[in-house]
Amino acid sequence: MIPLNTGKIGLKNTFFLGSKIFLLVFFLCLFNCKKEKNETAEIKQTPNSEEVKLDLKSLIDDCESQLEISVPKLTDLTKHPRLIETDSTEWEEVPNNRLVWTSGFYPGILWYMYDISKDEKWKQEAIKRTEVFEDFKTITEHHDIGFMMFPAYGKGYELGEKKEYKNILLTSAASLASRFNPNVGTIRSWSNKMHPRWKQHITIIDNMLNLELLFWAAKHGGDKKFYDIAVKHAETTMKNHFRDDYTSWHVLEYDSITGAVLNRNTKQGYADDSRWSRGQAWGVYGYTMVYKETGDKKFLDFAQKLTDKYLSLLPDDYVPCWDFDVASDPNEEKDASAAAVVASALLDLSELVEDKKDQERYYNAALKMLESLGSYKYSGVGKADAFLLHSTGAKSLGHEIDVALIYADYYYIEALDRLKKIKENGKI
Repeated sequence: MIPLNTGKIGLKNTFFLGSKIFLLVFFLCLFNCKKEKNETAEIKQTPNSEEVKLDLKSLIDDCESQLEISVPKLTDLTKHPRLIETDSTEWEEVPNNRLVWTSGFYPGILWYMYDISKDEKWKQEAIKRTEVFEDFKTITEHHDIGFMMFPAYGKGYELGEKKEYKNILLTSAASLASRFNPNVGTIRSWSNKMHPRWKQHITIIDNMLNLELLFWAAKHGGDKKFYDIAVKHAETTMKNHFRDDYTSWHVLEYDSITGAVLNRNTKQGYADDSRWSRGQAWGVYGYTMVYKETGDKKFLDFAQKLTDKYLSLLPDDYVPCWDFDVASDPNEEKDASAAAVVASALLDLSELVEDKKDQERYYNAALKMLESLGSYKYSGVGKADAFLLHSTGAKSLGHEIDVALIYADYYYIEALDRLKKIKENGKI
């Protein structure tokens, strides 16, 4: 026999059970809506090419006009232009010494202008500015020999038909390869004397760009190990240097014996765990180049993941803040150099991917970046001798803040040269 109060208790339990189910469903819906909203925020709508007002000829003409102004002023062959301070109009020059990583970019700019214009005067100027640091081919003190030699001698070989540069480049590649540690699987970037914060094997994300020298050398008569070292470095960096969301750390310190990761830090970003925008740019460019050289689809897939993450973090003008984690503060400076690096990489990537939608998406994003960089806001025309203003080299170190940087100009003119060839070939 069922007691009379059992029905009341049953009804009460049913009521509370129904309430709990309702609340559970409500919170699940709320969570899913928020999740969908956050995931949607990760997808940035890239413009159509018709929406981008890009006059390529005008941008190229602007670069040539800027060189017409600056080159006659840069007559000291023992120095190279590095930056233009915010309140200045002319390039500040620094000595061509073995520790200054930026020396190759100015001759590289001249080689690209020769390639674009076919004007012999730019070739002669490029030769003059390239051949002053042949002795740098034996640099083993750091990894930047790739940055120093390939934009100068490499572009001279490729764009200027200077085949006599081959042996210089092969020696440079051997010097870079000497810094590879097989226990770690990467090329050591800096010396600990230069950067005493770290005690063992240091590798920075920038180092991905130096692999181009090794790939070139392996294809032009150099040791096969150059190719193997470049691939191994790319694989190890892909494994250790990126977060789960495909953003990059700047500096990794490895145990030089075991290869274990000891620390993940930054030198130029806002904080050790922040997302330094040019670091992400080096990754986008680096893995696009590695896929171009190897044809290994794992590198293409990774390049696309890095690129898509980078694009999702950009503001409306496609030129990032110097660090993505301070971008919400309107007083924080931009970094046009990161935009120039990625614009150039995206033009390559747009030709490497197979999916038509991805081709158009990356191509149109590159156009948008170049449109912004060539606009009055970022262009140096009429304001200073550089192509681009508003780059940030190392705000965390207190210098090169909101300035013109020579490597921003280099990757910008490289992007214009690549775009010109794409248009001429009718590939997209």
